[in-house]
Amino acid sequence: MALTVSMSKPGGVLISRTETFSAAHRLHSPSLPAEENARIFGKCNNPNGHGHNYKVVVTLYGLVDPVTGMVVNLVDLGIALKDVLGSLDHKHIDKDVEFFRESGTVSTVENITIYIWRQLSEHPSLAGQCLHDVTVHETDKNVASYRGPLFKP
Repeated sequence: MALTVSMSKPGGVLISRTETFSAAHRLHSPSLPAEENARIFGKCNNPNGHGHNYKVVVTLYGLVDPVTGMVVNLVDLGIALKDVLGSLDHKHIDKDVEFFRESGTVSTVENITIYIWRQLSEHPSLAGQCLHDVTVHETDKNVASYRGPLFKP
């Protein structure tokens, strides 16, 4: 049996780009007493912080443009990622990134993932694009994915 693919009515395509950044952070909630922070976050609550080499995978969804053959120009995605990850790279997230510093949001991998999503969703290079998900690998074992505020698992 032969498989026939019609390019006149193709489905959507997911396309991803992977980038990296290095940053320090401290897992600490200003809403909790010191003892509770130490109990919950353990060694990650070190007052001096600790660092990671993060891997970020950003996936967009869309139809392939019949003229360019692309869902998104990967140069535009690269520009957006460079801008957003540049605000995190070689920084102490809790001290150097305004959102985390001003809001007191705990810089867990989950919250870093949501932060990256929000920054990318507002980036002018990605205007009109459908951001499907952002996945952040904090370590080989700790990974978070976010699909936006409307996603229901």
